[in-house]
Amino acid sequence: QVQFVESGGGLVQSGGSLRLSCAASGFNLNYYAVGWVRQVPGKEREGVACISSIDDSVIYRDSVKGRFTISRDNAGVYLQMDSLKPEDTAIYSCATDWVRRCTRALDFGAWGQGSQVTVSP
Repeated sequence: QVQFVESGGGLVQSGGSLRLSCAASGFNLNYYAVGWVRQVPGKEREGVACISSIDDSVIYRDSVKGRFTISRDNAGVYLQMDSLKPEDTAIYSCATDWVRRCTRALDFGAWGQGSQVTVSP
């Protein structure tokens, strides 16, 4: 059974930092491009970042460029979030589209239950 396990969310003040971690079971996380999506209740889920499994190339949503950094190692995939803003508040989920390269549209077909990130003004 495919399962993602996200951790590292929490409450932080505007300008603060958080680091999210993603582990997986039921498939080889190292083989696929993996990313992060976020969702606010009542709004569409949106792709935030992605890292390829072939060459570790990365793609970011414009609104997080320069503030978020995605990385990976043999243990999992991570999202370092700096200079957080209240508009970053959402449930963040680890995701994949079962391909090895990221798509510029940051589309994903599978994701975990997620971890809540709340940024206070």
